[in-house]
Amino acid sequence: MKMIKLEYFLILAGVILAPASVMAADATPAAPESPHTFTANVGVYSQYIFRGLTQTNEDPAIQGGMDYSHASGFYAGVWASNISWLRDNGSYKSSGSAEIDLYGGYKHSFGPVGIDVGYLKYWYPGDVTAGFIKADTDELYAAASWKWFTVKYSHSLGDTFGVRDASGTYYVDLSASVPVGETGLTLGAHYGIQKYSGRDSALPVGMNNDKAYSYNDWKISAAYDLGKIGPKLTGTTIGVQYTDTSSVNNFGYGSVAQGGVYPKNIADSQVTVWVQKVF
Repeated sequence: MKMIKLEYFLILAGVILAPASVMAADATPAAPESPHTFTANVGVYSQYIFRGLTQTNEDPAIQGGMDYSHASGFYAGVWASNISWLRDNGSYKSSGSAEIDLYGGYKHSFGPVGIDVGYLKYWYPGDVTAGFIKADTDELYAAASWKWFTVKYSHSLGDTFGVRDASGTYYVDLSASVPVGETGLTLGAHYGIQKYSGRDSALPVGMNNDKAYSYNDWKISAAYDLGKIGPKLTGTTIGVQYTDTSSVNNFGYGSVAQGGVYPKNIADSQVTVWVQKVF
């Protein structure tokens, strides 16, 4: 009997201690998550629209970038796209077919409220035609968001997109991006105000930068997350947008036939479709 009781005791102890040993193994601290995050993106667009203006003469664009972010909120990145407007308006005699953006800043969230401040440099490599200046532009920006809504202010620090003596030029971006439940569909709306300051010495007498280049733009869009179809498409988005402008001076953005310098009016209403992949 004593031997049987001892066997029962050992079996019972094994039943009790086995889960305990498993729990002890599970309690081993997991390796801490890295505070560093790296992502990349690439997209194909039917054209490149920036602040309501086509940058590619309504031709397709290939775009991509890389981003780094730290758990503290600091981030930096680079992004690039093909363009044609600098060659179209004659301001670049060679190259002038790429836009490269370099940026860095800080983001932080307070519940549904977020802030984002930073610096952005638009770099346009190439050789400038005599009488023009490089289109390189430096901007400081600050944004505040609440749930699906964002207000962003961008302030130029000097010459702006090839316009001389434009320090103080600014752009206000009012945007909404609203997900439709769990469908993977996101609807967007945007209104922008591009306000130029100063006076480019190359402008006709009686015209300043504000009169020649300031305008407003707006956009409505829809994007669908293809990851809803299957895991192999995770990170892939397709979309469509409609853009238009108002208060545009054809001198600054019109076609040659309209008194401007472009093959087509770059501020005309446009429909753009795209597909993008984030890695």
